[in-house]
Amino acid sequence: MDRQQIQISDEEPEVLCEQIRRRRRKKAITSSSSTSMDQITVEFVLPTATWGGNSPDTLQLEVAGNWTVEQVKAQVWLKAVTLNLCPDFYQRFSPDHCILLYQKKGNVCEIYDKHQVFQTLDCIHYWRALKKDMGRIQLVPRSQPSDESLQYQRYLNYLIGYDVTDVSNVHDDELEFTRRKLLTPRRIELSDRDPKLYSMDPWVTRKPLPEHLLSKVSNGHILVVIHISTASQTIKVSIDDTPAQVLTSFFTKTANKRALLGKADYVLRVCGREEYLYGDKALQNFNWIRQCLKNDLEIHLVLETPPDPDLDLVQKEDWAQVDDCTGVAGTHEQLTIDENDHERVFTISMWDCNRKFRVKVLGIDIPSLPKIPEFIVFIEASIFHGQQLLAQERTTSKTFSEEVLWNCWLEFNIKIKDLPKGARLNLQAYFCLFIHLLGKTKSRLLYYVNLLLIDHRSLLRQGEFILHMWKMPEKSEESSSSINADKLTSATNPDKASSMAIAILLDKYCYPVVLPKSRDVGRDVRASEMPNHLKKQFEAIVATDPLHPLSPEDKELLWHFRHECMRNPRAYPKLLGSVKWGKQEDVLATHRLLERSSAWDSSGLDVGLAMQLLDCHYSDTQVRSMAVRKLETLEDDDVLRYLLQLVQAVKFEPYHDSALVRFLKRIGHFLFWFLRSEIAQSMHYQQRYAVLLEAYLRGCGEAMLQDYRKQVDVTEALQQVTREIKAMSADKYDVTAQVVFQLRQKLETLQLSGLPESFRVPYDPGVRAGVLLIEQCKVMASKKKPLWLQFKRADPTTLSKDPIGIIFKDGDDLRQDMLILQILLIMESIWETESLDLCLLPYGCISTGNRIGMIEIVKDATTIANIQQSVVGSTGAFKDEILYQWLRDKCVSEDKFQQAVERFLYSCGGYCVATYVLGIGDRHNDNIMITESGNLFHIDFGHILGNYKSFMGISKEWVPFVLTPDFLYVMGTSGKKSSPHFQKFQDVCVKAYLALRHHTNLLIILFSMMLMTGMPQLTSKEDIEYIREALTVGRSEDDAQRHLLDQIEICREKGWMVQINWFVHLVLGIKQGVEKRST
Repeated sequence: MDRQQIQISDEEPEVLCEQIRRRRRKKAITSSSSTSMDQITVEFVLPTATWGGNSPDTLQLEVAGNWTVEQVKAQVWLKAVTLNLCPDFYQRFSPDHCILLYQKKGNVCEIYDKHQVFQTLDCIHYWRALKKDMGRIQLVPRSQPSDESLQYQRYLNYLIGYDVTDVSNVHDDELEFTRRKLLTPRRIELSDRDPKLYSMDPWVTRKPLPEHLLSKVSNGHILVVIHISTASQTIKVSIDDTPAQVLTSFFTKTANKRALLGKADYVLRVCGREEYLYGDKALQNFNWIRQCLKNDLEIHLVLETPPDPDLDLVQKEDWAQVDDCTGVAGTHEQLTIDENDHERVFTISMWDCNRKFRVKVLGIDIPSLPKIPEFIVFIEASIFHGQQLLAQERTTSKTFSEEVLWNCWLEFNIKIKDLPKGARLNLQAYFCLFIHLLGKTKSRLLYYVNLLLIDHRSLLRQGEFILHMWKMPEKSEESSSSINADKLTSATNPDKASSMAIAILLDKYCYPVVLPKSRDVGRDVRASEMPNHLKKQFEAIVATDPLHPLSPEDKELLWHFRHECMRNPRAYPKLLGSVKWGKQEDVLATHRLLERSSAWDSSGLDVGLAMQLLDCHYSDTQVRSMAVRKLETLEDDDVLRYLLQLVQAVKFEPYHDSALVRFLKRIGHFLFWFLRSEIAQSMHYQQRYAVLLEAYLRGCGEAMLQDYRKQVDVTEALQQVTREIKAMSADKYDVTAQVVFQLRQKLETLQLSGLPESFRVPYDPGVRAGVLLIEQCKVMASKKKPLWLQFKRADPTTLSKDPIGIIFKDGDDLRQDMLILQILLIMESIWETESLDLCLLPYGCISTGNRIGMIEIVKDATTIANIQQSVVGSTGAFKDEILYQWLRDKCVSEDKFQQAVERFLYSCGGYCVATYVLGIGDRHNDNIMITESGNLFHIDFGHILGNYKSFMGISKEWVPFVLTPDFLYVMGTSGKKSSPHFQKFQDVCVKAYLALRHHTNLLIILFSMMLMTGMPQLTSKEDIEYIREALTVGRSEDDAQRHLLDQIEICREKGWMVQINWFVHLVLGIKQGVEKRST
């Protein structure tokens, strides 16, 4: 499209508009296609229909298919004014006073997007499917929300931790647009929801029972203890029985009790947990049954009436459902000005814009200057798609002051027609300091902001924007390869009063310019056959792990043989990383390949592969939707395993609404806390996460919302107490009796003044905590002064006499601990497929806000330091037999002791391999614990991926992992001697290690997706390189096995060095009065 044809320049707008009008008149006379435009007959029910009088209730209008919704409303209004209908109404109000509604399958839908082209509306497709000659649309005055609706919104905002209705910091309507669009899938979900299943929410899996669990089942049968009131009955049932069949067996065996119970419906619930066995799945598919088999626990269930589904009724919104096609553009053929009547073109196709994109940088303004000596400033403007740089320009340098003006155009080496959806304009303010001695300038990035060039409705941005920029953190020492999600945000800084603002101008046109959804193209270039000599090179490229960079030659090869790539889903990330997203022809070719290929959907599920396409390198909506489509086949418990990364991946979506956002709404409790935590911590993505969390909460029943409210109340109350205690006791280690007394007083006041009587534990929602056991609560002696809290169990059916122990932390970012614990769970699932149960104990841990959270206190567990110190003090670190003797003392019989040794062997092997592969450092006897049943486990993961502590530049890590002489003593060996237990330990370690090597890509991807969180131990790709080295990527299986056995030998040889380290730790602990973490 010629620049002078449609652009209104900032110099001569009136002249150009007149030129356009003359050209249109000429084209209207000569065009052969002037009568070919779609005309749609619509009957409009007027907003004054209920007024009575002689005015007609409806108006009939021939609507041009390429009009926008806004223009259609204006035409109806104009006709009503022309016919002098109800002048008091139509002359007093504007068309924007009304909304457009239509009926579809009994639902009322709103035509929401005023910029949408009429012929792309869902109602048009619906009327045509019904073969209607005339459609019917109702104009209804906009209604104000009711008091009840406003009160409900305030309630939701409290749960979210953010006012989702606040639009003071947005430059378009995407926030409200997304809130409305997400209503449709939610209503569909609610209409399909089974009220009983929803209220009980059974936790099931479709995976076959692993061999190591099946071996614990006797001839396919298990014993189940069913409790009724104060009585109980043990019955033998098949693992293939459904809960209904178990109930039938129970009532058959206890026929006399059935008569006493009456005819009411009954269900089975786990004793002490809000976890039900309900539905048509076999017992072996219930998560709790598997947990009991794994931990050799008796299965205790309680018989009770099902929860009332009416308690989980969902409050309906005042809003109408929005048109299914809201925000969808037409095809290029529908929008192009080529061969079309210019008089009837009201929306222009971007693909007609054959000129280079440009932006005018007007200037910057800052309320107060940074404290930096004389320096100059320039603006670097870049266009990105994902991480791919499409074009870049910069302004001249100017002396920095409170206001700097450039008033200059930057023209980019990319045409408007080549801008892909999701392209963002990145503006960065660099400050240069001249170093006189060296005669050089040193640049530093201080401020940045992004603007999506194509908005959520596929419209090209136009006109002037004032964008409030984000300030780079102080003392930022990021390496060139580090990526921070905050730099990708399209949100602007809400702190307008003190932030730097940049004013820019984008070209303005007479009409909206829209990115079409598709275009008709000729046949694809015929796929060329890959020569044999290139096949090995191609396979080698595809086989490389996600961290391996692609050379320009690699990318060229992949793109040239793209049809070959499409037959192999493993090649998709590499191929899609080779696409030139700033070239319209290549983008269209990629979309056609993805649409026509069936290889992706027909291939087996590879979670790592799908997750890789959701990281920051892929911004294309079609690519990301394809990845989500694959993940939709995951079961809910598997989605939970990857939820940490999926929530982070929402940051990489260009727009608020996405396939990923819609997919995540199916996950409940943990999604609530993961999102609420991000809203509290990340200003850059608050709005996006708040919209997603609101969409989830609006689908929750009242009982569930009350549960969330109680959890939020408890968290906020405990945070306040923690901060007050920290203010009283600033010393790093000293916790006096007075501080503990003050804590207990505050907790007592809290309990009397409205702390909920019970609440679901955030890291384990199946457990309900009751009142605080105040005399058992204390302040832990560490810098952040975490609270050691004990709660009574609220469920009267619980069989456990132990309280619920929670460590409440304020001041620590628990997301790194959550990441490691999540990876341990994933490792456990990998080992399960190899029939390995390595007895890992990933305890509960959850971030509930900005550097606040909760950690589970594992019952019947103590630290190795406590065991060593309890016998002979700090020299216990050198006594090999102490741990062995402690374990024997805790076991009531020889059989129990042998089982404990076996559990110790497996758990020690699991943690040796896991801590080695994950590079977990700072391992000492205070962060390694053991249960009375022999289960070893690690806690506190502050140093990961080989980022070890050092003293005077010397690493404090002397061994690859912790395998000390006292651990070996439990396995019946010492020094260089071996034993059957130690041999088994080595075999277990090797099997576990080799199993992880087969999932290297998955582990790399999971860590890569967390690069953006700002965790201090995970800032660059170099950190993740550690995993490749630890898993000996590129070496043979035999080499890998030898490598691990060598690491075990290093641990045996240097075990005495670890003992010295532990001795020092014990001495320092005693000296500083550190209170050990134990129950």
